[in-house]
Amino acid sequence: MVDKIRIAVIYTEEFKFMSPDYRDNTLYYFFKHALARNKKLDVELFISKEKFDTKSLKNKFDVILLPDNRLPHIPAELSGINETKIPVISRTGDPHTIKKYGRLNIHESHQIKYLFGPMTPDYVHKFYPKEIKFKLIFAGLESSLYESIKPFSERISNKILNTGNVGNIKLKSRIANKILNPGKSTWHFYKLRTMCNELSYVDYSGMKGGSYIHKDYPSYISSYKSAIAASTYYAVIKHLELTAAGCLTFMEVSNKNDDAEILGFKDYENAIFINEKNYKNKFEEFLSNPNDPLWEKIANNGRKHTLENLNNDKSVESLIELIEEVIQ
Repeated sequence: MVDKIRIAVIYTEEFKFMSPDYRDNTLYYFFKHALARNKKLDVELFISKEKFDTKSLKNKFDVILLPDNRLPHIPAELSGINETKIPVISRTGDPHTIKKYGRLNIHESHQIKYLFGPMTPDYVHKFYPKEIKFKLIFAGLESSLYESIKPFSERISNKILNTGNVGNIKLKSRIANKILNPGKSTWHFYKLRTMCNELSYVDYSGMKGGSYIHKDYPSYISSYKSAIAASTYYAVIKHLELTAAGCLTFMEVSNKNDDAEILGFKDYENAIFINEKNYKNKFEEFLSNPNDPLWEKIANNGRKHTLENLNNDKSVESLIELIEEVIQ
């Protein structure tokens, strides 16, 4: 009897997210560090060309794990997958790109048994057929990166930090996107985050040449007392990064997106919930008295909750439960 679950992680060189130097290395830490740390797993990484022969894995692995379900991030063909019958599990990216990247075709051709990712099943199944199995698993919060942070009392308090992609707030651009790019524009997915940038007390850090300006992201965000995690339809890794850094985190919660609550965040307990109607009032409440001990208490609670419950090692445990369900 095999003591460990034997996992073959297969991807191509084009999947830059598996590099520690890429602009977003959250998946690098999950697939190359967190999986390897777990004593229940025996993990081997395979960097493949366009075609991967799964017959070479027979009797050596219990499951194939794909870090994405789009080309060219993974091999275009898993040859022999019908004969070897090794179950395939895949992480999925944005479900609204299902047609753009032919994710349904890949689901069939690669014989994927189960999907996981950082969205809720309800949101995923707005795009994927209901019969496709999906589990919410956030991959990417590496706790060790957030061990040393600046004391809350020494941080910038007269500004609120905003980071990440934002849309074009100009009416002409919004109308054009609504006609030519309906439901797919950055404004559509990050409307409130974009609106926040219009406020004079919001500091925004974007990207330059496809990379973030601040290489040491944990140090940068932990230089602010407060920060914004606003995403219109689902929570993003920013929810975890900002709270792990000890920021008082303003999280968008609405009838379109209640993921913050699903992740265990509670208003005025370990985060501050905002929406398009109240965000200015919430920001001004903080800025009017940034030294109120309540803010540090909420920030500390958020940091504790994230580091204890939403870290990579917890996510790996959730993935193991999924794998065990598939291979039993």
